[in-house]
Amino acid sequence: MNSVIPYFSQIPSSHRSLILIGGILFFWLLEGAWPLFQFRYNKWKHAGVNLFFTLTTILVNFPLAFLLVKTSDLAIQNHFGILEWLPTIPSWLYALVGLLVLDFVGAWLAHWTQHKIKWLWQFHVIHHADHEVDTTTANRHHPGESLIRFTFTLLAILLAGAPMWLIFLYQSLSVVLSQFNHANIVLPVWLHRVLSTVIVTPNMHHIHHHYKQPYTDSNYGNIFSIWDRLLGTYKTLPQKEITYGIDTYPDAHENRKIGRLLQIPFQKYRAPLKE
Repeated sequence: MNSVIPYFSQIPSSHRSLILIGGILFFWLLEGAWPLFQFRYNKWKHAGVNLFFTLTTILVNFPLAFLLVKTSDLAIQNHFGILEWLPTIPSWLYALVGLLVLDFVGAWLAHWTQHKIKWLWQFHVIHHADHEVDTTTANRHHPGESLIRFTFTLLAILLAGAPMWLIFLYQSLSVVLSQFNHANIVLPVWLHRVLSTVIVTPNMHHIHHHYKQPYTDSNYGNIFSIWDRLLGTYKTLPQKEITYGIDTYPDAHENRKIGRLLQIPFQKYRAPLKE
């Protein structure tokens, strides 16, 4: 941790961009060599839609980044948050506790809430309306959802009392793990079982993108798999039985149109169908 803390305390913006771009390229190439599904689609055109939403996420988050700093400073200066209330502990354990809090509130709770509140789901459904889930799907979020997720991230920072180096570490891990668990790859069963005791694997998260309930409402995790296991939202399904998309928006052609996807949150709510 002696080198990790200084690095993430002063991580250049170029390095953060490299993590995002490098992760996409790495898993993009891996999908071609080790695919779960042989999609019959134009991979570049599909990526274009999802990368558009990646850009909108960056445009939403970048001007608001100062709020991350302000929230972190506020918590630390006022000795507020779980990390501020802990006794002196090893730096690796401090980082682990902080990552767990940030991942639970900023990712798992945010994700679960968007599935449970109708108007939030209307924004999140754009993410699920992808019929060819691959590593670019990780960044397919409506600009409105980007604001929602940013709000939960601020709440997570406040509750954790997280310093900026830990926030940058969390965001870097979150980006890479999200691209990993959305990638169109399937891990060998033995490797999935080992890794999924700690982190979310593609085998686990693919199930969340099955087109109908109860699977849509399961496996919400991003970094750590522990939350779904503890909170009863962990489900399994053979990988080859997965059908991507969402039953309330079944038209794959329409779901590739950026203009239509941007309009979905402002249309009439469509209740998910029950099995």
